[in-house]
Amino acid sequence: MNTRSREKIKHIQSDYQKVVAQREKLVSHRRKGLIRRFAVFGIITAITGYFMISTFFSQNAAYENKLAEKEQLKHELVQMQKEQGKLEEEIVKLNDDEYIAKIARRDYFLSDENEIIFSIPEEDE
Repeated sequence: MNTRSREKIKHIQSDYQKVVAQREKLVSHRRKGLIRRFAVFGIITAITGYFMISTFFSQNAAYENKLAEKEQLKHELVQMQKEQGKLEEEIVKLNDDEYIAKIARRDYFLSDENEIIFSIPEEDE
């Protein structure tokens, strides 16, 4: 009986009720728009954040690779500088006639007059 009586009750349509209903509808519509804007803003922020973080990690990895390469090149530079020092010493020695004569005797078995060269093989230990 309760449900029948409610169906028979009619609501009074006054101007105040219409204004309140319109205001509630407007507030509801604005709230839905606000939620949509926040959702879109959140999605855009999440996408931008993802790209920023992925870029950071890729740049960090590239930086680490460059540091490792730099260390390797420093090591090569030190070795090449040592080799350059040895080669410069060799150039100075090669400008000395006595050193050239010594090399010629040792490697090509050239000898001075009345000189005998004996080649003794080196023993491997």
